[in-house]
Amino acid sequence: MLHYSLVFLVIALLAGIFGFTDVAGTSMYAAQILFFVFLVFFVVSLLVGRRTPTEAI
Repeated sequence: MLHYSLVFLVIALLAGIFGFTDVAGTSMYAAQILFFVFLVFFVVSLLVGRRTPTEAI
């Protein structure tokens, strides 16, 4: 699960670089949306990955 959180972090950073620096031109807004979406995925995967599995009843 930690692997996925690192992947989401890298994708969010790349989307942020291209979106916030206006390098992408017309796709700047799409990059900003992707940045926040993958940033949320990153935080959620960090939280879910830290939980200990519960025993089945």
